[in-house]
Amino acid sequence: MNAKSKFFFILLFFSLNAFSQSKLYNPAESAKSALDSCIQLAKKENKHILVQVGGNWCKWCIEFHRFVKSNNQLDSILNASYIYYPLNYSKENKNLDVLASFEFPQRFGFPVFVVLNENGRKIHTQNSSYLEDGKESYDQEKVFDFFKKWTPLALSPSSYK
Repeated sequence: MNAKSKFFFILLFFSLNAFSQSKLYNPAESAKSALDSCIQLAKKENKHILVQVGGNWCKWCIEFHRFVKSNNQLDSILNASYIYYPLNYSKENKNLDVLASFEFPQRFGFPVFVVLNENGRKIHTQNSSYLEDGKESYDQEKVFDFFKKWTPLALSPSSYK
């Protein structure tokens, strides 16, 4: 094997390794256990939980995560008000018991968002198609509006005195 071939295979190995480590969804993870941890953290930090249901196979799921993380305004409100959890739905693990407890949000397609309060009670399900820009991504104003309307502050009675 010549030096160019070795370099190519090393580059390919590290690229594939980086890609596999950067996957958003974890099919092997117990969603119930992960959500229990999210609830504990949400209580401690006075936040809601944003569950993004989807899979690594879903272009729109990956795009939503990329879109929010690359936008300072969206990333900021997400981090300030929510514990974010990507819940896997794939042939390896559909997490049907958890999704049943959320009243089957997968009926809206993927990704679908479930907002939980700090106690883990479902307070909203959001069809992601309403947040799209009509092209190949999401609309910043629509996503910001969705995030803002389901924050703990937005649902606090003290906000409406």
